[in-house]
Amino acid sequence: MKFKLDRIISIATLVASLIAIILVLKKPAPVAQPQAPAAIAEHAQSFDRKMAEFEQATQQSTASAASSTSNPGSGQAASAAPKAEVHINSDEIGAVLAQTLGNAGGAALAPDSNIGSSAPTIKDQSVTMDGDVVHGQFLTEIAGKDVWVTISGHIGEKDGYATFDPTEFKVGDLSVPVSLVNPALQKKLAEERDRLKLPDNVGAMKVQNSELVMQQK
Repeated sequence: MKFKLDRIISIATLVASLIAIILVLKKPAPVAQPQAPAAIAEHAQSFDRKMAEFEQATQQSTASAASSTSNPGSGQAASAAPKAEVHINSDEIGAVLAQTLGNAGGAALAPDSNIGSSAPTIKDQSVTMDGDVVHGQFLTEIAGKDVWVTISGHIGEKDGYATFDPTEFKVGDLSVPVSLVNPALQKKLAEERDRLKLPDNVGAMKVQNSELVMQQK
C-alpha cells in the first residue's frame, strides 16, 4: 500500500510539474490589443502634446504664484486656481512604450545594459489601465524560452518618486503569490530609484478612471 501511495504521489507531483511548465510557457490572454503603426504614431503625438500643454500650464501657474507674491491683492485669486493636471490614456502610454522599445531595438534593454546585469531582454510589451489599476504584460526570455510576465498594481508617488504596489503577478498563465514577488520587486525598484524620479513640476501621480493622472506640484 505504501509503495502504491508513494507512486501515486510521485505521479501527481510529475503531473503538477508538467501543468506548471505548460502554464508558464502558455501565452496568457492579452491585457491590451496591439496598435497599428499609424495608431502608435498618432497616440505618441497625442502624448507629447498633452505633456507639452501640461508643462506650459505649470509654468504659467508658477508665474502667477510669483506675481501674487509680489502683489498681495491677487493672492486669493491665485490660491483658488486649480492645479494643472494631465490625463494620459492606455493607448498613449502603450504607443510611447512601443516606440521606445522599437527605437531601442533590444540593445538598450539587453542584460548588460545600464539597468543592471540581471535585467532581462524585453521583446514585446503592452500596458492598459482599468479603474485605478495598471496592467503590464512583457515578453522576455527565461532559461532560453520566451515567457510572458504579467503584473498588475497601483501606481503612486512618494517624496517626488514614482511607486508601484503589485496586486497580481503571473508567469505565462501561472499565477504567483504577490507576497513572494513583492520583496524582490521593491528591492529592484529601490536600486533603480533614480529612474523613478518624477519631473520637478509633478507633485502627485495616480491611476484614476482608467487614466494616468499627473498633477502639478
